[in-house]
Amino acid sequence: MKIRRILATAVAAAVTTPVVFLSAAPAFADTKPTTSPSQKPASREDDPEDDMPSLEELKAAVALAQKEYDEAVVDLDKAKADLKALDKDDHPLKAAVLDAKKAADAAAAAKTAADEALAKAEKAVADLPETATDEEKKAAADAVTAAKTAADEAAAAKTAADEKLKKASTALSDASVAASKVVGLAQKVKKAAAEKLDEAKEELAFFEEIGEECTEDSAVKVALSGPKTLTAGKPTVFSLRVTNTSDHALDVVNVFANAMRQPAAGEEIDEETDFTKLVIPVEWSSPDALEWTSFTEEFDSIEVGKLAKGASYDVKLRLTVDAKAAAGKGTVFAYGEYENNDGSCGIGDDFANLTFDILAADKGHKPEPKPSETTATPTPAPSATTGGNSNTTQQGGSSNTSTNGTLAATGANDTLPLGYAAAGAVALGAGALVVARRRKAGAQA
Repeated sequence: MKIRRILATAVAAAVTTPVVFLSAAPAFADTKPTTSPSQKPASREDDPEDDMPSLEELKAAVALAQKEYDEAVVDLDKAKADLKALDKDDHPLKAAVLDAKKAADAAAAAKTAADEALAKAEKAVADLPETATDEEKKAAADAVTAAKTAADEAAAAKTAADEKLKKASTALSDASVAASKVVGLAQKVKKAAAEKLDEAKEELAFFEEIGEECTEDSAVKVALSGPKTLTAGKPTVFSLRVTNTSDHALDVVNVFANAMRQPAAGEEIDEETDFTKLVIPVEWSSPDALEWTSFTEEFDSIEVGKLAKGASYDVKLRLTVDAKAAAGKGTVFAYGEYENNDGSCGIGDDFANLTFDILAADKGHKPEPKPSETTATPTPAPSATTGGNSNTTQQGGSSNTSTNGTLAATGANDTLPLGYAAAGAVALGAGALVVARRRKAGAQA
């Protein structure tokens, strides 16, 4: 999918750019980021948002794809009809074969009769009595000569008729093969046109879903806090707080979170980069769901539930960097979105991010195993934070489920690993465009 690829690229670029790693949300518009030596210079030509089609363009693409598909259907039907017509007796090529067959059969019968006449004349010569006169012998010889001439002419006629039949049959066969190839090509064209039409329709539906149904606003604020360092192989706990900053209650609030290791110094980042190697597994727990739970494709978010005006809800995030990972830096991301019973919904216009140092695992000791399921949410050590306050009112908090309906376009996709895109922005959603726009605004500051 083109839009999905564009958004995935926007998210990947956004979460790997120094703007995200080194700046908090307000700095996007106010601070010009320093270009990392490991990052390729940005340009408008490389900006994923520049490639985003408009709604009108997508509708036009669907209309064009539909037209091409309809034409492909007509062409295929015609190709099939042309192939089938070759079997009808009134088709010129088939009629030519039938006529040539009749002529060949007649020539064969004439040759047979001529051969029989020649054999009969030759037998008459052989059967002449010794008393036959010279005139009788001459008449018998002349009859053989005439029969032989007739037999030769019949043989030549048969050869010509057979050759004509062969040519007519070859022409019909060649036409049938050609028509079959046309049918095959038309079927491929129709299939390609159908796939193009389906893709165009999906692109349009996806655009309408992310661009029309849910708007970006600041109703849901997400803040992160946690240690400034963690050790590879050792689970480390961070805190996430989601707050309703709107002037009314929100019926369903969801939070998405994920983390990744930053690319090593000098490592080039482009759309071919395999970000799955940088993903840090994240688990979560809350006062209403005490067990540590992993994000999955089926359960790709933390469903906070209803959140009253001004209320907050706290969640614990447990990150475990691969024990084989080298020392470096990492970032944890989170964002929220909501849906109300009246059908209104919104996507956080910003996402929280927190950067930390990663220490290599102690070679002399085995990595610590993950703690067993706990009945209490652990409290992290003093840490850096992306915001939040100490006045917390917890409401709702059900099991981690993804919300149906207008809060779609979140979670995994065919380019980025599950939940990772959601951590950098709204996964394949409008939030990815926000990230891309802010990247561009920061680059031009």
